[in-house]
Amino acid sequence: MGQIIEFASNGTNGQGYLSVPESGHGPGVIVIQEWWGLVEHIKNVCDRFAEAGYVALAPDLYRGQSTTEPDEAAKEMMALELDRAARDMSGAVDELRRRADGDQVGVIGFCMGGGLALVLACQRPDAVAAVVPCYGVIPWPDAQPNYSLLSAAVLIQCAAEDGSFTPEQAAELANGLRALGKDAEVIVHPGAEHAFFNDDRPEVYHEEAARLLWSSSLAFFEQHLGG
Repeated sequence: MGQIIEFASNGTNGQGYLSVPESGHGPGVIVIQEWWGLVEHIKNVCDRFAEAGYVALAPDLYRGQSTTEPDEAAKEMMALELDRAARDMSGAVDELRRRADGDQVGVIGFCMGGGLALVLACQRPDAVAAVVPCYGVIPWPDAQPNYSLLSAAVLIQCAAEDGSFTPEQAAELANGLRALGKDAEVIVHPGAEHAFFNDDRPEVYHEEAARLLWSSSLAFFEQHLGG
């Protein structure tokens, strides 16, 4: 269903995985990877969005690198050039707007991608109408978003048993956004651990929580983007 494409990224070429509905059109959703890279799970998420009627694009922030080893993933994440990642995400937004219906897009990200989804929403308030950070973490001190710039509605997906991004941290983030006049809500998934949506990782995958994350995210995007 999907394919690897190239797109302009501030003077260079970024790449990503694009999946398009059978109809050939629909609202746009950016999908941002976990620390593993642009792996099959993220491509499958794009394909699922396409089946639901969305044009989905996952920018490859590691530029072709991926891993299944946690130590290597941590090294890749911490070595990520944030300026280049920001350019790649912004370029992906522009490419998606060119291919999808409407000027507004949604963004969903997982783990490190959840943190970067918030970064992108703050960098591109002109284009991002809805953002879903899923157990999102921002491990880089210099990558904290300027939330005053945010214009998107935010749906925070949080695992009750997550030590990396706790329900308390999720509530604190949502309350801080609301204090700035932003539209923010939180869903806490009981019994679920960090990365519970990743069905390629049976040690953490939680079927019921994953089903609810998916259905609530689709409803959120439909509310704010159509679809």
